[in-house]
Formats: sequence, C-alpha cells, structure tokens
Amino acid sequence: MINFNIDPRSGVPFYKQIVDQIRFGISSGMLQVGEQLPTVRALAVQLKVNLNTVSKAYKELEIQNVLESQQGTGTFIGSPPIRVDTTEFRNKLKSICSEFLSVISSYGFTIEELIDELKKMEVKNESQRN
Repeated sequence: MINFNIDPRSGVPFYKQIVDQIRFGISSGMLQVGEQLPTVRALAVQLKVNLNTVSKAYKELEIQNVLESQQGTGTFIGSPPIRVDTTEFRNKLKSICSEFLSVISSYGFTIEELIDELKKMEVKNESQRN
C-alpha cells in the first residue's frame, strides 16, 4: 500500500495527484494487481479533500483499465501492468528534487546539509532493516 499525499502548492489538481500516485505505485511495485485501494470516502477523509475529487481520480483510472471497481466490495488494482518509461521516471525524480530544493533553500539550508542529513537517514533506515 502507498501513503497518499496531496501538495496544495504544486499547482497540480488534487485528482491528478491521486492518479499519478496510483500509477507510480503500480509501476514501482508498491501496489500489486488485485490489491484493494481505500474507499473513496476513506481516502477523501485521509487527504481532507472532497469525495468527488477521489471519485474523479478512481473513475479516470477505471476508464483506463488501471482500476476495477466491484459493487459492494471496493476498488482494486486491475490486471494490466503499468510501466513508467525511464524518461518519465527521471522527470518525476527531477520534479520532486526541484520542489524539495525550493523548500530547503527557503529555510536557509544548504545542499551539503541536506546531503549529510539524507546520508544519516539512509544509515538509520538500513540499520532498522537488519
């Protein structure tokens, strides 16, 4: 399961952010075929968005055969696998880094401080896995 997040400052519509996160979750293997997604209501409450926003995202992905809705049981990841090409993957990473650098620089942190902190976090995460 993925942890959905909405960034109101990104300029990207909320429903599109949900669509992108589901598509990326599938392509990266974080979401598996047949896995159940949160209900529209549950995800709307979690993200603090209108029910119609989540519904629109789910409907768009159903039309693309990415999701399958089953009346009374929920919404599930459909069977066709989604692949993100290398260019799209790199562009997503660049976008994330750009937003992140904008935030850290607004607080006065340097790139070197960021790199040091990320390395510390990586070591901590590796030791927790072992």
